Amino acid sequence: MFNLSRCLAVNAGQRSAGEALVYGELRLDWQTLEARVQHLATALAGRGIGKGDIVALMMKNSPAFIELIYAISHLGAVILPLNFRLSSEEVGYIANHAGAVMIVADDVFQVQAAGAGLPLILLDEAGQIDIGATLLDVSGGRQGLEAAPSGRDDIFRLMYTSGTTSRPKGVVHSYDNFYWKCFDHTLSLGLNERTRLLVVGPLYHVGGSDLPGLGVHLAGGTIVLLRDYEPRSVLETIERERIEGIWLAPVMANDILNLPAEGLPDANSLRWCIAGGERTPESRIRAFFDRFPQARYIDAYGMTETVSGDTLMEPGREFDKVGSVGRPLRFVEMEIRSEDGERLLPGEEGEICMRGPKVMREYWRDPQKTAETFFPDGFLRSGDVGYMDADGFLFITDRQKDMIISGGENIASSEVERVIYEHPAVKEAAVYARPHPRWGEAAVAAVVLAEGQTITYQQLLDHCRARLAGFKCPKDMVVLAQLPRNPSGKVLKRILRELDATGSLAVP
Repeated sequence: MFNLSRCLAVNAGQRSAGEALVYGELRLDWQTLEARVQHLATALAGRGIGKGDIVALMMKNSPAFIELIYAISHLGAVILPLNFRLSSEEVGYIANHAGAVMIVADDVFQVQAAGAGLPLILLDEAGQIDIGATLLDVSGGRQGLEAAPSGRDDIFRLMYTSGTTSRPKGVVHSYDNFYWKCFDHTLSLGLNERTRLLVVGPLYHVGGSDLPGLGVHLAGGTIVLLRDYEPRSVLETIERERIEGIWLAPVMANDILNLPAEGLPDANSLRWCIAGGERTPESRIRAFFDRFPQARYIDAYGMTETVSGDTLMEPGREFDKVGSVGRPLRFVEMEIRSEDGERLLPGEEGEICMRGPKVMREYWRDPQKTAETFFPDGFLRSGDVGYMDADGFLFITDRQKDMIISGGENIASSEVERVIYEHPAVKEAAVYARPHPRWGEAAVAAVVLAEGQTITYQQLLDHCRARLAGFKCPKDMVVLAQLPRNPSGKVLKRILRELDATGSLAVP
């Protein structure tokens, strides 16, 4: 039996009064959490949810989000977390491409969620579920609904990720993928029943859900949830709840490090912070150790396709290996390969490729993209460029994918371009990354106008906002006479970035 609810049953039996989940004033022990999940699973089964059904979740962080993950798994159904920043058009595409049968959403996201045209269950502002009158009233005790049998190869979750195509791709996470990820992180981070993790990153994202996320529950530890991110609130929660570990997107870590040092809450319980995913400058690492001398700053690399967390920086190596994202974990095979699949030597730059039990087996309903993403021997092609040194430390140098990472969110430039091309004034478009002091990168649209047409940045922005999540929309626009291309006609975004950096992009 591989359902996630299995760990609830074990923990409820072995340490029933241990603290499992904290959310504001709400403190749930293992026995209570299991009873709530059992009750919720019974209610969802009453709504017709069963094995293999795909249930979408469009929610901010709350106990209900975690309870739903467990309850859906208990029924043998599949979790489909949705970014709550998506537009109704994007939600409709993902939910229908996935084949979802229901969406559970916070009521503030009702308009976006309704875009899928599926049965919709809404939550109140506190994240509490309201199906009937008292769905989570467990005064009657544990319901005792038997878990549906799930095997290691069964699908636990679908997560849609931006990529090189104009539409998001559905990453299939099996139970095997998830549990091997948890095993790796438990060993690497020393997770146990005393671990107290603060989850402030959104649970729809692998950072919030998987670094190490629910893996702490498998080890018997405590998850403390924050609904929204606010830098000082993070530090106050670390102090109050004696937090040991946290994952932060780079922009979150920067915000916290930029707070005035005077009068800040005591955060000396913190032992580690995973805050990488990019080429972290030495100045940020030093600023972190100045603020938190007792804690590890863990730069990392990973993908949604691998349930994330494929490399972690080791303690004591942060400065002699500055610029690296660490070494591969125990159950990740990593190689640097040439375009034709040849394994390259240490120091040689090529595509980062991975194989192992935490690597996905396919993209949902996309055999062509799946075939393009794997070499014949099973190594996943990441689309990222880097090298490994003689000690096995990974250094990321570029991205083959036209991906923009803004505030920890992936933006596929081709997806934004697809929307821009729908504007009648635009003849050609290319979206590229511009460095941003807070968000890391921001999307910029370079457009060539159709003959006799004009467009302002605000008009382009309004057009994009009606079709895309706000974080994906271009933060600036340049109008060009033509786009730079190579002899085969491919747009050279590297040239656009270089010209943008020098302020020398020519306009007609």
